[in-house]
Amino acid sequence: MMTSTAPPPATVAGGPRRATPWWWRDAGGVAVGLSLLVVTALWVANRGLQALGGDWPGALDSLGRLTGLLASDLLLVQVLLMARVPLVERSFGQDRLARWHRWTGFTSFNLMVAHIVLIAVGYAGDARVNVFGELWDLVVDYPGMLLATAGTAALVMVVVTSMRAARRRLRYESWHLLHLYAYVGVGLALPHQIWTGTDFAGSAGSRVYWWTLYAAAAGAVLVYRVGLPLWRSWRHRLVVDRVVPEGRGLTSVYLRGRDLHRLPVRAGQFFLWRFLDGPGWSRAHPYSLSATPHTGVLRITVKDLGDGSARVAALRPGTRALIEGPYGRLTAEHHTGGPLVMLACGIGVTPLLALLGELRYAPGQATLVYRARSEAEIAFRAELDWLAQRRGVRVVHLLGPRARRQPSWLPASAAGLTDAEALRRCAPQIAAADVYICGPDAWTAAAEAAAVAAGATPRRIHTEQFAW
Repeated sequence: MMTSTAPPPATVAGGPRRATPWWWRDAGGVAVGLSLLVVTALWVANRGLQALGGDWPGALDSLGRLTGLLASDLLLVQVLLMARVPLVERSFGQDRLARWHRWTGFTSFNLMVAHIVLIAVGYAGDARVNVFGELWDLVVDYPGMLLATAGTAALVMVVVTSMRAARRRLRYESWHLLHLYAYVGVGLALPHQIWTGTDFAGSAGSRVYWWTLYAAAAGAVLVYRVGLPLWRSWRHRLVVDRVVPEGRGLTSVYLRGRDLHRLPVRAGQFFLWRFLDGPGWSRAHPYSLSATPHTGVLRITVKDLGDGSARVAALRPGTRALIEGPYGRLTAEHHTGGPLVMLACGIGVTPLLALLGELRYAPGQATLVYRARSEAEIAFRAELDWLAQRRGVRVVHLLGPRARRQPSWLPASAAGLTDAEALRRCAPQIAAADVYICGPDAWTAAAEAAAVAAGATPRRIHTEQFAW
């Protein structure tokens, strides 16, 4: 097995970054809550509440208007959540944003379905006609409804492929491509709101609110998902310097570029990478930095888990790379000094290895617990030895197949201990430490629960999950 020589600690490419203000999170939550209140207020101002006291077709129509407004608002909030807005991303982190994105997506979809059903039944009751016939007339005769129907079909496809059972059957590349149709769905829904939505065009205040929200969502996507990545890729001109096998199914890629000292990246963060190496380059893949970012070089380490990750091993020196990011809150800004405990599973060791090179700690204060299925899957032995010898990091390997009791972060060989007991033995200082955890979804959740049970302070536990 080949391993890389551990680099000495170096200046972080982006330099020091002040901690994210605590009130940013509260401000974000308040903004979302206010948007829903504004939408409800606009509905009330347009006699939505009074209509509930009338005949049943009018009441259903009014409820249909409200569910449609809430669905549209949450759909745009969903777009903003994943638009990679730096203020939002730094405040909440991609893990939490992805969970909220999923929750708002399913909630918005359910409200949209309710909107369609309520409006169709209400209109049919008012006209005393068949519901399905009325629905057909709505789609065919009303302005913008054909486009809205196509947008709904796109959103249905996105929702179906976002269900866990479907995601398990899809490659990441296919899922990511299908997920982009959500933008198509949002765009196709707009015309029918403009042309037939009384709550959209019924007043100057409604028009200002909705156009502002649509413009903010579209602008955030164009600026932060398109413009900023293109600018950073052009400015820093990253190219593959060399490709190094690290062990079974692991490959490290070293990249050089221009003015990397101005790239605002911290150890523990990740980029979305596109390598210009042929067909399929347009599909981005999230890879964390696996070494403390130096002023002249970046390193990622990739596990062979699919088509995109497998082709990384075949990259040639000189291949251009496009980047989107950096993203992630698993950084040094959370460290308040004192003991450190890091829990890694498999490829999840990569951001923690980078962090161990940047964080400040005294010899004996840092413990890395590295979970792997076998000796052959342990990567970066030379670097771990260097950190142990030069910086006094205590490295604990937990090897073997998963424990039969689930959920558990332990191997089967530790079956005689509870999750918390095993963690206290591996890291006696856990109760006073900042805890960094990175690994697969279920494993990370089990390790986090064990850390809390072992006495760690919840607000000092920092996680990054390798999932999509």
